[in-house]
This record gives sequence, C-alpha cells and structure tokens, in this order.
Amino acid sequence: MSDESKQGSNLPALTRQVSELVLAGSLDHAEEAFSKAADEHGDYAVVEVLSTLPPQVTALHLSGFDGGKTSLATMLVPPKAWADSLAYIAATWPDNMIEDDPERIAENLFNHVHGIVYANEDEDRRHELLLEASATDHGATVFAIMWSLAPREILEVAGEILSKGRYVTGQTSGDSDIVPLAIDLAKASEDGWERSLLELFPEFRHSAEMADVELPDDPDEESPFMQRNTRELLYRLRKQVPSVRTMPRRSTRRSIGTDIFS
Repeated sequence: MSDESKQGSNLPALTRQVSELVLAGSLDHAEEAFSKAADEHGDYAVVEVLSTLPPQVTALHLSGFDGGKTSLATMLVPPKAWADSLAYIAATWPDNMIEDDPERIAENLFNHVHGIVYANEDEDRRHELLLEASATDHGATVFAIMWSLAPREILEVAGEILSKGRYVTGQTSGDSDIVPLAIDLAKASEDGWERSLLELFPEFRHSAEMADVELPDDPDEESPFMQRNTRELLYRLRKQVPSVRTMPRRSTRRSIGTDIFS
C-alpha cells in the first residue's frame, strides 16, 4: 500500500479519535492527535480531518482556542468547515451568561473570529475565511454581534467605505480593534458586509441609507432608529443553532452587494 493510501485509510480513524476527544473535553489531546498526524502525514491530513468533522464538534474544539492560544486547527481549518461551525458556536455559551454578561460573550466571539482570520499572513486565506463565514444567515449574525460592541465606529467606517471605496483608511472617532476586521470583511465580501450591517440595523435596506445617521452620545439614550443590542443578537444566534440532525446550509437570499470597491 502506498504512503498516500495509508494516509487515506487512517483519516476516518483520526476523525473518530478527534471527535471523541473533543466531546470528552480533552481539547489538548485532540491537538496532540492533530500534531502527530501533521508530523507523520503533513498538514494535508489535518485539513482533511477538519473538513470531515461534524461542524458542532469543530465549533466546540475551536472555541477552546480563542485569543492567544495556538492551535493547528485554528491555523488549518478549511474556510467552509469554519463557516459551518459558526452555526453551532452559540450552543457552547452558558445560558445565564447571555443574560448576565452579553458583552463578555461578544468579546470572546471577536477573539475567536480574529484568531482564525488572522492566524497567519495569508491574505487570500483571510478573504476566503471572511467570504465563507459571511455567506450564511448565522454568519451575518455573528458579525453583527461583534459590530454591536462598537456601533458608532461601525457606522463611521460604513460611511467611509461608501465614500472612499478601496481607499478606505478606517479612521474613526474611536479606537476599536473591530474596525480593521470590518474593513477586511467589506473587501472580502461586499454582500457579507452589507448583510452584517442590516442585521445590526434592521430598519435600513442598504448601507447607503446609514450615511447621515448619528447615534446618541449617551449609550443609554434610546436611538432614533432600530438597533439590535448585543444581548438580542446573541439570542438571535442561539435560535439559529441547527439541530445536530441537520447540516447548516448556505443562505438562499439574493445578494445585496453594491460593488463598493469597484
């Protein structure tokens, strides 16, 4: 049997092993299994396993490596596999935390997305990750949750994108790490960027309608237009978690992109 055939025959066993370890809470051991597979068969083996893991297992595994924690899975997860796993990530959150500390969950979600998207300096991979992640209804909600942490800056950068297109600088009145991610999403997928904005500000039909909108200076003051808050969006994503008996599907909604970077 050739080395390639041996590698292929080992993949189902590795997939089962990693799934069992993740479901048992042994994320470090799952990473060790990935590392061993990479040493023996190359990164391709890890990519293949990550592409065949159930998305709920991928969500559970990747949620344990947010922020500064290094992970082979973070570095190598295929964009489509990651996008599908985002549909299940809300199922990993404690019920009481959504109600009691929604901003903390949203910050952890940002750390997760940021950690995946910027795991390396491959710009093509970064764009593909953002394109896939924003191509679904649950993906639009994920990005809207992060935008809800800095709505004023998001509105400002939305206006800058409309006026400057590909020459956008990302300068806003605030200093938020979310803005560079927002710009990269807009460059990777105009449709995904628009959808995430409309998920946060559902009264609008198009980002151009937001150009002259100003939020109140006091965050506790009621906005003159509808804006979903962080808690509301977290519950919205929780309702979008699929049954484990069904696989996430790409949205069938038509594109509303406007060629903002043409």
